[in-house]
Amino acid sequence: MLTTIIVLVFLFLIVLSVVVSTLYVVRQQSVAIIERFGRYQKTATSGIHVRLPFGIDKIAARVQLRLLQSEIVVETKTKDNVFVTLNVATQYRVNEQNVTDAYYKLMKPEAQIKSYIEDALRSSVPKLTLDELFEKKDEIALEVQHQVAEEMSTYGYIIVKTLITKVEPDAEVKQSMNEINAAQRKRVAAQELANADKIKIVTAAEAEAEKDRLHGVGIAQQRKAIVDGLAESIQELKDANVGMSEEQIMSILLTNQYLDTLNQFASGGNQTIFLPNSPNGVDDIRTQILSALKAR
Repeated sequence: MLTTIIVLVFLFLIVLSVVVSTLYVVRQQSVAIIERFGRYQKTATSGIHVRLPFGIDKIAARVQLRLLQSEIVVETKTKDNVFVTLNVATQYRVNEQNVTDAYYKLMKPEAQIKSYIEDALRSSVPKLTLDELFEKKDEIALEVQHQVAEEMSTYGYIIVKTLITKVEPDAEVKQSMNEINAAQRKRVAAQELANADKIKIVTAAEAEAEKDRLHGVGIAQQRKAIVDGLAESIQELKDANVGMSEEQIMSILLTNQYLDTLNQFASGGNQTIFLPNSPNGVDDIRTQILSALKAR
């Protein structure tokens, strides 16, 4: 009885080992490379599968189909002899239609991609100056992507995207660039301040000129009003037939005007008044005004 139990247990273990070695599972977004006696047999997709037991069919490798990313650092030189360090990120994946080439033709895909990218960048970057490199880094990344994608397609890999994430020049060059940029900004700021001062000066000059013009217009209008008033007064006295000549009437009016002017100076708080230094001063003023009236 005991012997029978031992035999049954032994048979069960054999069957279990056969089942375990026969069944295998492939996870989602991956495939399994199956070899039979060391030779490629098939590519198993996700799910549960059956194979020949006892090592006849062997899972040689499990290949990921998900998107992978490789980050590399490349040092090269620009056209103007500036050494720069480029940080490059490359996204790639295995072509589902060409999994066997991806596994059997290429041992280290990430290292191969890095070599292709370095070669492409060291061919493109030396054609550009440092400023052009900063401006055209997206164009360079696209060009590198096309070159690497063409090379890697023969090995069953698809290059999805290549990005230049960072361009870092030499430390001294970077400092010099910052100083140049700061100097340019200071120069622009100085020009703007100078233009602002110029506008202030021009505006002030225009305002002063307009003030002088209006002041002159006011004085001219004031003088015209005085002369017109005197002319009207003379005409009124002549019409009144007071028996005086035109010069006598003008003398009386000018004397009154002169005295009114003195009163205005005094009422305005002026303590010093310059008067003619001769007895004929008033008569001289009268003569000048008469000459001005006759000239009208």
